[in-house]
Amino acid sequence: MDEYFGSYAVVAALFAVGLAVVGGALFANRMLRPSRPTAEKLTTYECGVDPVGDGWAQSQVRYYVFTYLYVVFAVDAVFLFPWATIFADPGFGMTTLVEMFVFLGFIALGILYAWRKRVLAWT
Repeated sequence: MDEYFGSYAVVAALFAVGLAVVGGALFANRMLRPSRPTAEKLTTYECGVDPVGDGWAQSQVRYYVFTYLYVVFAVDAVFLFPWATIFADPGFGMTTLVEMFVFLGFIALGILYAWRKRVLAWT
């Protein structure tokens, strides 16, 4: 039982060391950086153009859906490459084939849903 909790102690110690390194770096940055705030430095910078009007701007929900679809395709690619390498190993053939077709079925349902909602139209 002592070995079991000992492994947690190692994880906690590494986590504490990581926090100390990050905290030390942030503290060193704060101590070493120059601090000369001016009115020009404190204004909002927007691609070299002075900001005009208030900061409120509406954006379409469609852009979030495009991002979601990108994530779906990226996850699809992340799972397809390792699957292709494991598929040839003995003993994994039919199991991995069925699992991948179930996964691709879920991806296809997501794409079909997006197509039916007319999300994929560029208008």
